[in-house]
Amino acid sequence: MRVRARGVEKRFGATVALGGVDLDVAGEVGVLALIGPSGGGKSTLLRVLGGLEVPDAGEVEVDGVRVDYRSEAALLEYRRRNGFLFQSFNLFPHMSALRNITLPLVKVHGLGAGEAEGKARECLARFGLADHADKMPAQLSGGQQQRAAIARAIAPGPGLLFLDEPTSALDPEMTGEVLDLIAELKEGGQEIVLSTHEMGFAREVADEVAFLAEGQIVERRPAADLFGAPEDARLKAFLGRVMRY
Repeated sequence: MRVRARGVEKRFGATVALGGVDLDVAGEVGVLALIGPSGGGKSTLLRVLGGLEVPDAGEVEVDGVRVDYRSEAALLEYRRRNGFLFQSFNLFPHMSALRNITLPLVKVHGLGAGEAEGKARECLARFGLADHADKMPAQLSGGQQQRAAIARAIAPGPGLLFLDEPTSALDPEMTGEVLDLIAELKEGGQEIVLSTHEMGFAREVADEVAFLAEGQIVERRPAADLFGAPEDARLKAFLGRVMRY
């Protein structure tokens, strides 16, 4: 993974979501986890890196290529090369699980109907959903819906997979199910940037972890180092709260 950000700023009205963020990720980093308190900027940074939010200032490079936020066509092409998963499942409620995956493959990525269906069924089978292909989202459990959403995100073969708190809407059992799937994706070589409140998962699966607070990256290190010996007082206080029980 090669991701570089310089001076990235983002405001929403009077609220400073990102206040000049710098980030350099390179080398053997397969999973970068963004952690921190709510409102600290992690989801906004994730969306800026993924091209879903346009920063007010600064620049981003992915794999040595600068993301052109000024050109809608260039931004759309950048988004096509990556995959996204949001806090809510964002499945089309009036379409089957299969159709939820084939539609973007055809409309966005230009695959033929037969190729799209074959790829979609392959992804559903990979995630244990082969028998649920024709079910509507309302007929699936929360964990199954999130697995279908992940299948849709990875079906095109994304360069980077961006996951925004992918377990926030799930109960503990379903959370474990989805986290196991994300770990499996990492083992398969998928590069992932995710924001998460699951500290145990970030510690075990992420190669590097960045702690954001007040719109800044306060500390970023290998996961074992950051969790084992946090340096910044704000990070120590945060981990003391979220890992207390």
